[in-house]
Amino acid sequence: MSKIKTDFGIDEALFALGIQNLNDGSSTGSNNFSSGETIESYSPVDGSLIAKVKTTSKNDYDKVIDVASEAFKTWRLKPAPQRGEIVRQFGNKLRELKEPLGKLVSYEMGKSYQEGLGEVQEMIDICDFAVGLSRQLHGLTMHSERPGHRMYEQYHSLGIIGIISAFNFPVAVWAWNTALAWICGDVCVWKPSEKTPLCGVACQNIAASVFKANNLPEGISSMINGNYKVGEMMTNDVRIPLVSATGSIRMGKIVAQAVAARLGKSLLELGGNNAIIVTPNADIKMTVIGAVFGAVGTAGQRCTSTRRLIIHESIYNKVKDALVAAYKQLRVGNPLDENNHVGPLIDTDAVANYNKALKKVVAEGGKILVPGGILDGKGYESGCYVKPAIAEADNNFEIVQHETFAPVLYLLKYSGEVENAIAIQNGVVQGLSSAIMTSNLREAEQFLSVVGSDCGIANVNIGTSGAEIGGAFGGEKETGGGRESGSDAWKIYMRRQTNTINYTTELPLAQGIKFDL
Repeated sequence: MSKIKTDFGIDEALFALGIQNLNDGSSTGSNNFSSGETIESYSPVDGSLIAKVKTTSKNDYDKVIDVASEAFKTWRLKPAPQRGEIVRQFGNKLRELKEPLGKLVSYEMGKSYQEGLGEVQEMIDICDFAVGLSRQLHGLTMHSERPGHRMYEQYHSLGIIGIISAFNFPVAVWAWNTALAWICGDVCVWKPSEKTPLCGVACQNIAASVFKANNLPEGISSMINGNYKVGEMMTNDVRIPLVSATGSIRMGKIVAQAVAARLGKSLLELGGNNAIIVTPNADIKMTVIGAVFGAVGTAGQRCTSTRRLIIHESIYNKVKDALVAAYKQLRVGNPLDENNHVGPLIDTDAVANYNKALKKVVAEGGKILVPGGILDGKGYESGCYVKPAIAEADNNFEIVQHETFAPVLYLLKYSGEVENAIAIQNGVVQGLSSAIMTSNLREAEQFLSVVGSDCGIANVNIGTSGAEIGGAFGGEKETGGGRESGSDAWKIYMRRQTNTINYTTELPLAQGIKFDL
């Protein structure tokens, strides 16, 4: 490992997470047989090289799948409550390591330290949820039409779950999938983002320590490293019945086609183009807080980030002025300094996309209200820090129709009734998160009705970003249609089986069919 001394306790965090023994070019983590090319992980915070990790070759990958397949044979036979006990221990281990893991998330990804801690808390929360769920993997009983027969359905473990996660939530999304999959008796093979490989190594080390303490096979959780080519091994592998992928719409379409071609199952969490509708009945103070956090939190790199603010013409100028004033108070800088609101983008490619979006909105006829720009000088040496920007635009602009993973907020004006705003909100291909700010019950209920928001998440008087693990998370349309985390999202990680038992000495056929011999 290339040791980089900082003022942020990063070395101490790496040590606590079991990454201290990496050598340049080495690989680490449970069941990670990687022997391919090297990934260099640079922090967007200060541009420093944190460490290097080897990628996974085809031969390496096959070894990982073999180990995972063997582990599945053992793990699926454990009663679900016993699997829950292991997840409980994993959650407790996360509690012990919350600070160092949160710090690594912040340093390697660039989100604020508070958001890094919040992401680890999401992991802890999903473990708690999964532990309770381990005693509730219920099916249904049904009355048979045939006398002396009983019908019911049950759920069985599915097998190897392939997980492809994105850089913006480098640990939480993996845990959403993994905690539920483990409870269901599945084993997991994870490809973390090549932009945040050390977060993957850290999580893998934590999981491995729990399995070792319980004399369980490490293959219950395995990790592979690399770019999209490594992901392709997983999506094309018939040994993996379910691939859960988080990322762009473009990536999701590729994954969906590859998995469907082999009649596998996919769980897709893709792009968002999330809007908040602001009606004349909105609380302006609440609106500003929700919109600003939604737009600039994680430097606009959440799939639930607020991209569009749809404001009624009667209060448009009032909301606009309040937002511009609020943006003047934002502090952009080192995300490990809790006085800062906004950290860096993940890399300079993201910065380039941010600049293109601002140029594009002007070229299409928009107006910049809060200028953007790249920050330089002391503290901004990585070249990844940008100013959160606001632009007036039209929903039909091409750039507004696409998701820009950066802190760019578009203000859109509507007139008339709330259904006009809902039409604007729904007028994009994405369908992840949405919100309305109103104190009018009729407006709120219309927004939540069948003719209201077409998104998987619809909120009233809160913003678009942030989600509790108790509810199913996911979106519609080109967001992919997947559901993770709470509610009954666990069912996708299992195979459903309908059972009919005849406890008589006769064999009547369904639908009254006669077949006499």
